[in-house]
Amino acid sequence: MSKPSVYVTRRVPKEAIDIIKEECEYRIWDSNDPVPRDVLLREIAEVDGVFTLLTEKVDEEFLQAAKNLKIVANMAVGYDNIDVDACTRHGVMVTNTPGVLTETTADLAFALLMATARRLPESDRFLRSGKWVTWEPMLLTGQDVYGSTLGIIGMGRIGTAVARRSQGFGMKVLYYDYRRNEEVERELGAEYCSLDEVLKRSDFVTIHLPLTSETYHLIGARELGLMKPTAVLINTSRGPIVDEQALYQALLEKKIWASGLDVFEEEPVPVDNPLLKLDNVVLLPHIGSASIVTRTRMATTAATNLVAGVTERCPSNLVNPSPCKHS
Repeated sequence: MSKPSVYVTRRVPKEAIDIIKEECEYRIWDSNDPVPRDVLLREIAEVDGVFTLLTEKVDEEFLQAAKNLKIVANMAVGYDNIDVDACTRHGVMVTNTPGVLTETTADLAFALLMATARRLPESDRFLRSGKWVTWEPMLLTGQDVYGSTLGIIGMGRIGTAVARRSQGFGMKVLYYDYRRNEEVERELGAEYCSLDEVLKRSDFVTIHLPLTSETYHLIGARELGLMKPTAVLINTSRGPIVDEQALYQALLEKKIWASGLDVFEEEPVPVDNPLLKLDNVVLLPHIGSASIVTRTRMATTAATNLVAGVTERCPSNLVNPSPCKHS
């Protein structure tokens, strides 16, 4: 009996490939660059499963091209690159990699908050450029983190992990989500508020929501206008949740004090993005989960899901309800 065939859309850690090759025939786009769309559609024509990244758009065209497809295993917790409803209609399972990146992403979110508050990248550039000639009382002064108010938009796994980190800094936690998280209220004393109230009262606002039609441009000019002029906005979730042009204007006009971004409306960021010209924004290249251990775990989790889906087993981490018919 022949092994099932799968396609891996990017160079991934060896540990993930070892899992796949144990039970599958596989081909891989062996590059750190995204697989071109025409190559992708050709390569998936006969395969049983595909290992995807956020750079691969799984839509009707993709599904029409992959006639034998059983599963799309996404190496990410988010899956806004995948038309899940279309996959369900085609009987294709979709999986993601939740849980394994929670703590690492929360670390990055808090590190970005600290770096933005204390102007660390700007200070580093200042020193390296030879501009530091004397100690000055108000040189590169930032915002205090300890004892401040943290607003969390989205109190799921990552938002909760960020809230736990804030306790070491004596921060008051406000949060907004579509559903209350009474467990985090009991554990950390977090206060559930409306979105507007979180924005008005917080010194730091950090976003931890999935990208959906409801969250697209959730934070726009009106919402930014509610924030304190000394406030900092952090986004490590998905770029389009924030209206980037509105954010640029708010930063340019000092309507908010600063922003720290790991995600953007267009990735990679175009060289003409106006945010690149501002000193009061810290920009990172989507590295929220980028520790060696976590990225390896993400890859092995996706690989395990992929193999299960093509070998008549029900994978973990299904994000669509009905296609998994195997016990």
